[in-house]
Amino acid sequence: MRLTIFLKNNERLLFKSTLITLLVIFIVLAVFVFVAPPEFLDIHISEEIQEKQTPLLNKIMIWISWFGQPLTAGAIVILSSFSLFIFKFKREAVLILSTLLSSILGLGLKMLVNRPRPSKDLVVLLEETKFQSFPSGHVLFYTVFCGALILIILRSKAIKNKIKLFLIATCLSVIFFGSVSRVYLGAHWFTDVLGAFVLGVFIVLIMGYFYIEKEKNVSEI
Repeated sequence: MRLTIFLKNNERLLFKSTLITLLVIFIVLAVFVFVAPPEFLDIHISEEIQEKQTPLLNKIMIWISWFGQPLTAGAIVILSSFSLFIFKFKREAVLILSTLLSSILGLGLKMLVNRPRPSKDLVVLLEETKFQSFPSGHVLFYTVFCGALILIILRSKAIKNKIKLFLIATCLSVIFFGSVSRVYLGAHWFTDVLGAFVLGVFIVLIMGYFYIEKEKNVSEI
């Protein structure tokens, strides 16, 4: 009994510490991009990624990035949530639908930090962009949506372990290549992408906490 309580207390402490660490990292990044010019770090990373551009790779990156466009992302979330609801996975449907809130948060933070997008005199622009640059809305969507899917996959008892590994690897690949595509296309700086990823993981952890706690409450009933 004491061991169980000790483990639970340690898990809660680790969870809180992780949240605080992620939040601090995000705030530091936000201050950094607000104060430091992109020449300090971002331009060098953009040059390294963009020097590998080819016509075929351009099309692939544009296609990958298309899934993070606001209308496309919204349609994916709504259809996914509706499908889960139809098959009576109501908690999972709510979890997926709640990922839309991250877009609102991301837009608010963009306006608050007010960082300009990369310009054509600094990088190669392969995509027209709107709104401010930090954090990347695409990467925030990829991280939160795929993170929510990973939570569902991990908690599912109907999916075999090998299939779970494949699905989780797919979700992580979407996050990674989606992040790279934003820098490759000249739509964002590296720190925009990193900030969005950190914020996304922070949001997923909070969502996961309520999702798992709700699952425990339902099982107890």
